[in-house]
Amino acid sequence: MNFTRDDMVNLLRQGKSTVVFTKVDGTERVMKCTLNETLMPTDQRPTPLAEGATPRKESLEAIRVFDTDIQAWRSFRVDSVKSFTPSGI
Repeated sequence: MNFTRDDMVNLLRQGKSTVVFTKVDGTERVMKCTLNETLMPTDQRPTPLAEGATPRKESLEAIRVFDTDIQAWRSFRVDSVKSFTPSGI
């Protein structure tokens, strides 16, 4: 099943997913990740923008996610995804 960028972001907000992608150096990576804040440690959750601050422009080529195995923020390029498997599917 092929997922669009929006599909992947929406599923990542719901829970964990496993993404297999090709890194920039050509190696393959398997990453368990999420955008669901309840699955992140409190100190790793995104903080609200300060009043008057300009939000960071979101890339359409990459998705920034929280890697649940290494407990750190990482990203992957949408066009490098080999497979995307949401939890429960």
